[in-house]
Amino acid sequence: MRIARFVALSDPLYGLVEGEPGSEEVTVIKGDPFFNGIERTAVTHKLEDVRLLAPIIPRSKLVGIGRNFVEHAHELGNEVPKQPLMFLKPNTSVIGPNDPVVLPDFSNEVSYEAELCVVIGRICKDVPAERVDEVIFGYTCGNDLTARDVQKADQQWARAKGFDTSAPLGPWIETELDTEDLVIRGWLNGDLRQEGSTSQMVWGVRELVSVVSKAFTLLPGDVIMTGTPSGVGLVKAGDRYEIEIEGIGRLSNPIVRR
Repeated sequence: MRIARFVALSDPLYGLVEGEPGSEEVTVIKGDPFFNGIERTAVTHKLEDVRLLAPIIPRSKLVGIGRNFVEHAHELGNEVPKQPLMFLKPNTSVIGPNDPVVLPDFSNEVSYEAELCVVIGRICKDVPAERVDEVIFGYTCGNDLTARDVQKADQQWARAKGFDTSAPLGPWIETELDTEDLVIRGWLNGDLRQEGSTSQMVWGVRELVSVVSKAFTLLPGDVIMTGTPSGVGLVKAGDRYEIEIEGIGRLSNPIVRR
């Protein structure tokens, strides 16, 4: 099931996205599905008539995983870490489909990173790998934009990965997905730049959620960004980066500088 967050007339709503590509409709659901469950209403909209928002604004945090694909680690001159390399992005970094990524004035080297993102559905801590499926609400696409020059200069990643608009998410949350072998692709201005599979991850989804939950208490709506395939590169004002993950959909964002 695909759960979107959107605006039709005024306030943001949640809804179920259903139908064949090109003729999808969104059925409004009551309240917040993270706390109220999924209850349909009689109100529907054509998908083309609504504006999709980020499917979730984390109440607490986004947890990023660095260097979780061997070739990506090597393309930036790094070794694969001995254990998952974690960092945090604030919820103010989140934007939705087609929202502009605003390049920060303190960086001239911002790069894209197409990633599968895990959305947590319930409060949890110290989750065994075999029980991870019980705490996952669903999955979405994400772009872990990174200011590479700042990352090198600061010697830590908070500013480089946490600046405003550095975490596009969307287009919706897919609740039913086998994540063992999903194709992840990314296009810069229509040119394919990234192509990989979740089967190439050093640590898979279940292992990552388990390990992250041992470091942080996870809350409903928290997001774990699971790492990116090789092929990362820089963006500039006027570019557009588009991400597609098999079984979920496409996330596209323009790049601007203000």
